[in-house]
Amino acid sequence: MPDRRLFVSLRQPAPIPLDVEFTCDPGDVLAIFGPSGSGKTTILRSIAGLYRPAQALVRTGAEAWIDTAADGFAPPHRRAVGMVFQEYALFPHLTARGNVMTALGHRPHGVRRARAQQLLALVHLSERQERRPHQVSGGERQRVALARALAREPAVLLLDEPFAAVDRTVRRPLQDEIDELRRTLDIPLILVTHDFDDVVRLATDVLVLERGRAVASGPVAAL
Repeated sequence: MPDRRLFVSLRQPAPIPLDVEFTCDPGDVLAIFGPSGSGKTTILRSIAGLYRPAQALVRTGAEAWIDTAADGFAPPHRRAVGMVFQEYALFPHLTARGNVMTALGHRPHGVRRARAQQLLALVHLSERQERRPHQVSGGERQRVALARALAREPAVLLLDEPFAAVDRTVRRPLQDEIDELRRTLDIPLILVTHDFDDVVRLATDVLVLERGRAVASGPVAAL
């Protein structure tokens, strides 16, 4: 069976200090936990190819997305990464289905509509597929963003503070949906959060970050 583990090693003294190294297996959820400004989102951006640390090795299986020692760098569009941003980053003029279809450029044109509908059904939004972002709730926008991330058929799924913009009544159902999804995806999932409830509800492992440095890590069950 091919190795699909995510390996990440990032180090630099400035401008954003980083000193982390971790792995995440398919089917596992690694929560990167820490206060605002601790470097959590920078780690996600480094994995996605949106930021280049001074020293970095990011590898999924045998494929290195960045290896500064060998001067190797794969741009974001060459990385099989699905990313859900804190602000959703949806196109306001497109419907839910249209937003998902924007991530299906690797699929033949004739199947994109049907695939987008399948993904929206997966996140329980079949009845909202014709709605634009301003016509749905915050929780529903988050689910559209999740469906769009999955449309890329990612080798790694990254969630950047996925519940920060929704209230507590919406957070629990979204946590349940993501937990249900991660059990079927069988890919590494990295969750950035500053809310320990997210760690307890979703993560299999946790990495605690302070000022860009990992100060603790391990299975959530051992906490």
